[in-house]
Parts: sequence; C-alpha cells; structure tokens
Amino acid sequence: MKKVLVITYYWPPSGGAGVQRALKFVKYLTEFGVQPYVLTVDENKASYPFTDNTLADEIPASVKVHRTDTSEPFGIYSRLTGKKSIPTGFSNESNPGLIQKSSRFIRGNFFIPDARRGWVKFALKEAKKILDTENIDTVITTSPPHSAQLIGLELKRFYKDRVRWIADLRDPWTDIYYYNEFHHLYFAKKRDLQYESDVLSKADFVVTVSNELKELFKTKTSGKKNIYVIPNGYDEEDFKDSFTEEKSSGKSFIISYTGTLADSYNPNIFFHALKKVTAAFPETDIKLRFVGNPSSSLIEYAKSISLSKNIELIPTVSHDESVKFLLKSDALLLVIPEIKNDKGILTGKLFEYLASRKPVICIGPPDGEAASILNECEAGKTFGRNMETELTQHLSELIIKRKEGTDLNINIKNDLYKKYSRRSQAGELAKIITNPD
Repeated sequence: MKKVLVITYYWPPSGGAGVQRALKFVKYLTEFGVQPYVLTVDENKASYPFTDNTLADEIPASVKVHRTDTSEPFGIYSRLTGKKSIPTGFSNESNPGLIQKSSRFIRGNFFIPDARRGWVKFALKEAKKILDTENIDTVITTSPPHSAQLIGLELKRFYKDRVRWIADLRDPWTDIYYYNEFHHLYFAKKRDLQYESDVLSKADFVVTVSNELKELFKTKTSGKKNIYVIPNGYDEEDFKDSFTEEKSSGKSFIISYTGTLADSYNPNIFFHALKKVTAAFPETDIKLRFVGNPSSSLIEYAKSISLSKNIELIPTVSHDESVKFLLKSDALLLVIPEIKNDKGILTGKLFEYLASRKPVICIGPPDGEAASILNECEAGKTFGRNMETELTQHLSELIIKRKEGTDLNINIKNDLYKKYSRRSQAGELAKIITNPD
C-alpha cells in the first residue's frame, strides 16, 4: 500500500468541526490502497476548543498515531480572562474587553501565523523520524491551524523532491473573516502573507474545500494549476442507525442549528421572520434549538425581540449526539457568515444536514456554492438578508405542512448528496496521493 504521513493538529480526543476532515480521510484511505500514518499533538498538552472522546473509536486499528510535545500560550490567556475554554480564532467572542483585545494584538503580532505555532518544532523533528523510519515519500498537512503548513514547508525544503507535499487548507488564511481583529502591524502582516505565499507556491498539490477558495488561492500563486477541490462532507456510518425521531403532531416545530454561530454570521433576518411566524401560529410550539456555541450577543438579541420562549440552548455535545439532534428536528438552519468571499463557504455542517434528509433553511448568498448544492440536491432554500418576506412565507409553509401531518423528511434528488460522503472524498484524495506527476 502507498504510505502517507498525515500531519494534523486536531485529532481525537479533539472535538468540534476541525477534527472531522482529517479523521474521516484517515478512516477511509485504506480502502483505496493508501496506508496513513498520523502525526499530531500530545492530547495532554494540546489546546482544543472542545473534546469528544467518542471519535477515537473511528481511528482504524492499522493506523499508527504519533504524538508530540508543544508549547502554547493559551494557559496564560485562560488565566488572564478567567475562561476555561480555548477560543476558536477568537471568532466567537462577543464584546471583547481590554484583555481580549490585547490578547488578539499579541496573538496577531507575536504568534505568526497562529498561537499554535509552538507545536511546529516538535512536530518537525518527529516527522523527519517517521519519514525516514517508515520510508514515506508523501506528506499531507491539513489546517487550520495554518502553522501546521509550516511543517510541510520545512519538510519540502529539507527533503526537496524526495517528498511530495499536499497542503490541505479548509479555510482561508489571511482572508479569514476575523483576520483584521488581530490588529497586525506591518511587519507581522507581511510575514504572514509570505508564509501563505510560500505554502501555496511550494506545495506539490494544494487541496481546498470550495471553488471560490480555489480561485482565491490561485490569485496568490500566479495561477498555480495543482489546486484541487475536495469539499467537506458527511460520514455515511454516522447516519446508518435508525434513531427514534420526535413525532410532533402539529403542536410543535423544531428548527435546529449545530456548531458555532459568531456575530459575523448575522442571522437577524431569521430571528425577525421567526418572530412573525410565532405570532401567526400561536398554537404551535416553535423552537429554535442551538446545539453548540452560539454568540451570547446574538442570543440576547433574539430574546430582546420576544423570542425567549422559542430559544433552546444545548451545550456542545459529542458528534454522535449532534447527529441525533439533527434527526430529531423538523428543519435545519444554515447560516453563511456575512463576510468577504462568503460565496465559497462550504462547512461540514451543510453536508451533514443533507444526510439527515431534513429541509434546510439557508441564510446567505443565493448565488453562493452552498445555495448551489442545496438547489442541485433539492434539499432546501437559500434566502439573502434582504428576503425577509420570502423567508417568512417559507417558514409558514413548512409549519402548515407539519400541522397537516405531512412528513417533512425529503427525498433528496437522485441521491446526489452521496457524492459528498467522506468515503467518496477519501477516494478523491487517494487519487492525488498516488498521482505520479
């Protein structure tokens, strides 16, 4: 079998969205003649926003996992702020105070490209040992954190043509929506841009999650050709069991949102539409269920317009439990952040929503890639932030159907969503890994 070293910071027991892509690639690569080895951080030293111990069960027994030491500043940050959880790029912090703002400035100017770069020197040393001992000639680095790409960059410089390097970037780098919140000084931003340019230009192959991101990265590499799109996806095995679904007659209607919801997502149009339908259908118990980590200021806004009794907050749960919440919903809410390059945002959430076969209500650009996939699969509708009337009407129609006893589960057109399975995507990655060019 073809051997490959997968270098990823996020790995079980890390939870949340960041771990899914690498874990699922590794889970299925062996089916396509590729034997992965994994290099990650020591779980006792890592800075994970969430943990999910159930994910360890998905690591194939044949996969060797190597863990290394690291040196990171998040312990100091937690002591200063009094927060036990580690922020995800500080994107979900509402109304930052002086300490948070100072932390962002320090992070943006003294920890480039990110605050997990203290792992690089430890990972680099271990990576060389693994490559030499196991005679591996292909490396995949997946990010964020984008500091993981510096490991691949240095390995390429050290081994040159002896190692083929695939850089997998799930998110933009210097174009990420919260980038300016780090208040980079000139020298810091210049250095970060140089790191990004070096990675994109010197990797043998670049993989990303959407066509929009592909085009963005091409502009930074003089039109580099070896950029491939493998979107995020869903794991068929996560949806194979039959969970008991809530059968709300016509008296309840549950709309669920899973994961992070930052201020920049701007879901207020949905809150206003929801307020109108709750007034129109007072006999129906309409619940907007957040499973995960919504911004406190957004929740307060929803409550300020009299939606308190309609909001249900569920703290972050295991991935398995998250899937169960999807299956126990009448409809699912997807919100694309209102930011630059929003048309190319394709989160793993979208594909798991598809696999749940629940109607998706998307707030975002109607001409974006998420909207295109929903239209292609006939799995939901997308509403721009100036389409409150249309959104309210759509919500009303769904609630009426539920009141009438109509099963809202959808028969996704021609099973087109199956091409977004993690198994299928591992096959696409395997083609790149075994590509002789």
